Amino acid sequence: MITLPKILVLGAGESGTGAALLAAGRGFSVFVSDNGLIKQNYKDQLIKNHIEFEEGEHGDNLLQDIEEIIKSPGIPDSVSLISEARRRRIPVISDIEFASRYTEAKKICVTGSNGKTTTTGLIHHMLSQAGLNAGVGGNIGNSFAFEVLNNDYDYYTLEISSFQLDGIEKFKAEIAILLNITPDHLDRYSNDFTKYAASKMRIILNQKKEDAFIWCGDDEASREIVGKTKLNQENYIISLREKGHKGAWLEGNTLVFNINGDKFTMTIEELALQGKHNIYNSMAAGVAGSLLGLRKESIKESLASFENIGHRLEYVANIHGIEFINDSKATNINAAWWALENQHKPIIWIAGGTDKGNDYTKLLDVVKSRVKALVCLGLDNTRLIEAFYGIIPSITEARSASEAVNKAYYLASNGDVVLLSPACASFDLFENYEDRGNQFKNAVNTL
Repeated sequence: MITLPKILVLGAGESGTGAALLAAGRGFSVFVSDNGLIKQNYKDQLIKNHIEFEEGEHGDNLLQDIEEIIKSPGIPDSVSLISEARRRRIPVISDIEFASRYTEAKKICVTGSNGKTTTTGLIHHMLSQAGLNAGVGGNIGNSFAFEVLNNDYDYYTLEISSFQLDGIEKFKAEIAILLNITPDHLDRYSNDFTKYAASKMRIILNQKKEDAFIWCGDDEASREIVGKTKLNQENYIISLREKGHKGAWLEGNTLVFNINGDKFTMTIEELALQGKHNIYNSMAAGVAGSLLGLRKESIKESLASFENIGHRLEYVANIHGIEFINDSKATNINAAWWALENQHKPIIWIAGGTDKGNDYTKLLDVVKSRVKALVCLGLDNTRLIEAFYGIIPSITEARSASEAVNKAYYLASNGDVVLLSPACASFDLFENYEDRGNQFKNAVNTL
């Protein structure tokens, strides 16, 4: 009888619980440890499947007899438990590495600082519309491990973070997409942007000649690191500036898709998602669809019919001539820049939260030209206030979504827009960006 290794799962959120369920379902002895409190729905799943767990601490002798660790992406590599595991030569992997062992599906994997969720959703919509047996997971919907346990898909579109990529060994994306690299999560990378960029480039790890890499030629950081990387696979560029390459580009108001000499076009007005950033997202999705052999008309129909995810430039309401926009998913500087740039009315900007080493100077020009008031929504707004003091005429603070919405409402006039685009993580006051966005929408709807 084969004795399977004992697996320790660190963290019992979506990815950790999914990994634990998959491991238990494959016959492993599994123990789950979470230094915080486990949400009841995840706890119920562990109990139902007879998986042992602890919460509120990592117990003594936790590594005893452990042969492999699946680490949730929210746990830094720098914690003492991980350092000790590595000292003992216990492999530490991510949930996507573990899940990939149990599926033969083709994986279309999307990473980048911004646009991951939208592009992942677009590609999944495209595959579903084409009638393919396709799933979606990673940081969108269910975890990859949970999906692998419960389904038998031929294709997976996965949104993947740098933290998950840090924990892969043999995981391979048949189609890898790198949308952009802008400063984000630098607190996890010793405030070293080059380390963060290197993590993003792990999206192409293990790719072979027959695989594909789609990347943005207009993104400086991507271009720099791609230029230093030996590419064995086919690579396809998306660009609004350059033309004539394999991939996609813009000619006037027309998108041109060129997959190995086979071309098709559609106008930007036909795209379901408007805005400059969404042109890149649509290009990446269209190229991926073409590489998967989807019909040109099917690709164009999907790009024209997709409905965007919630919490990303999501229209909420117009109250007394004041428009309210929920962009809670904008958790970094670049995402907030896109949101601010996209508005053409005076802005009451709601921002703040858990600062990840933000460089607010990158927002100064767009803020000067568009923002008339700032509502800081966070426990510690010091850096945000210091960055825009004397630049934004009115700055105030709030400790809840309801308070922020009410203050923004009274600061706004007919014809203004109240924009929640935090540029920060949500964990100081909210469970996650969805919770922050939902509380914002609820507060708007009670005005």
